[in-house]
Amino acid sequence: MELDSSTRTRARPAGSIPDAESLMWRYAGDWRAGLLGRGTLLLQVAHPVVGAGVADHSEFLEDRWGRLLRTVESTTRFLGYRGDEAGRREAARLRELHKDIKGVDAQGRRYHALDPEAYLWVHATLLHGMLQAQSLFARPLRPGTERRLFAEWRELAFALGVTERHVPGDPAAFRRYFDTMVNERLEDNATVQLLIELDHRPLPPPPRWPLPDLAWKGVAAPSTARLRRLGIGSLPPVLRERFGLSWTAADERGFQRFARRMRMVDGVLAEPLRVSPVVSRARRSARRRAAG
Repeated sequence: MELDSSTRTRARPAGSIPDAESLMWRYAGDWRAGLLGRGTLLLQVAHPVVGAGVADHSEFLEDRWGRLLRTVESTTRFLGYRGDEAGRREAARLRELHKDIKGVDAQGRRYHALDPEAYLWVHATLLHGMLQAQSLFARPLRPGTERRLFAEWRELAFALGVTERHVPGDPAAFRRYFDTMVNERLEDNATVQLLIELDHRPLPPPPRWPLPDLAWKGVAAPSTARLRRLGIGSLPPVLRERFGLSWTAADERGFQRFARRMRMVDGVLAEPLRVSPVVSRARRSARRRAAG
């Protein structure tokens, strides 16, 4: 059950990495947010700077599993699941890594991955995804809980090196910022279309997959199709139209049916079953450190 946390906000130093008492651990680690991952990725690369940087500097086509696993590990670290020090080192590493990601895009526009707008936008999709997953698959966060989660997300933005003047000041300002980005800044681009094309087929078998490729396809194809539809359904309608993605009234009914079933399950789902194994292990480690 989601509790209103308005009276439990902790005093935290500027630029804090999330810890076991944070809402970030709970909601970023909720496995249901991963169901919307395809949509989150499209939101990210639709920013012209992010899309150009991925097109020119990412090796994800050559090493899709490696890229995915490295991204998961990086996220695990900067969200604090490996400890505060590991989180700070990862935040610093990410900024250093992005210093050299720059160039000229297909429209002749210069870009740099540390452009404050682009760097913040990728972080903004994290908060949007957490809030959307709860709204669709559980229940919308109460105002006090949303304020506390937003404050933690904002502190993590500072830890990642985003300056205060670029970060929205409260949840209402964040919603206005998000809508403005969607309506006025995000665009269709080659990276968006490449990801849409790739999403029509499963990832190749993972490293050391022990069975024939056909067995992997039988496992992966249905889940790939489901995740693709959930990703499309999670996008703002204006972006579905902008990207040329078909979405019918029947698609919307199916999406809403799935969301309703997930909300029904949420009513009987024990809290430990809402979070990923990474979060469960991190919580156990934090409890051991606190006890000893």
